[in-house]
Amino acid sequence: MEPLKFSISPCPNDTFMFDALLNDRIDHEGLPLSVSFLDIEELNRAVQAGEPDISKISYAVWPLIRDRYELLESGSALGRGNGPLLVRRRGDTTPLHHVAVPGLHTTACALMRRLYPQIGELRPLLFSEIAEAVERGDFDAGVLIHEGRFVYERRQLELVADLGLKWEAETGLPLPLGAIVIRRSLGPALKQRVEKLLRQSIEYAFAHPAHSRPFVKAHARELEDSVIDRHIALFVNDFSLRLGAEGHRAIDALLRPEV
Repeated sequence: MEPLKFSISPCPNDTFMFDALLNDRIDHEGLPLSVSFLDIEELNRAVQAGEPDISKISYAVWPLIRDRYELLESGSALGRGNGPLLVRRRGDTTPLHHVAVPGLHTTACALMRRLYPQIGELRPLLFSEIAEAVERGDFDAGVLIHEGRFVYERRQLELVADLGLKWEAETGLPLPLGAIVIRRSLGPALKQRVEKLLRQSIEYAFAHPAHSRPFVKAHARELEDSVIDRHIALFVNDFSLRLGAEGHRAIDALLRPEV
């Protein structure tokens, strides 16, 4: 069997969840995987092109690929209080027109379009460059994800809105950010096998959180243990093990034209 192309992001929640599978801490049952680490917008573009067999995606791109990929119950980033943050330069009171987002197919961008329809210009930028670009004055504001949401206060930036809290206030539901999908053509038996292994990897991570730290740090943008701990605690939870009925309701609400 040829190795399955497995694409994930280098952010701490992915490396924490899948360390056990990728580093032989659990029995992977001989499933061959070829792993790539990509920025979330690169992941979204690659899956739209049909390149990976298994991939992390933004939930916002799911409607565009569901004819070729299936959603897995395990491996999602979905929860409460975990939303992207809209920030601007500290003390700036000018109206927001020009806003940087971490990709046009990300959940962060979908939330901006839904919650701030009056902001017409959303420009894609690598997520790790947004805070510096806003501080520099290249944009009126920017949307921060991953580790950036935990360290923006170290810069001359201030919070405009927590997009996740605004979402929760409007819907009462957790916010779906990222999912794991698998190519439909691989068939139901392999899907079930992959799903089981992802869940076992996450269960191992919960049971042995320290074991994954070297792998997480090898790929993280921010290396402080406190930042990594906050990141994992916020994005990896019971929904990561299994979406369940509430998780699917949240996904349906995000993908509906109107909340």
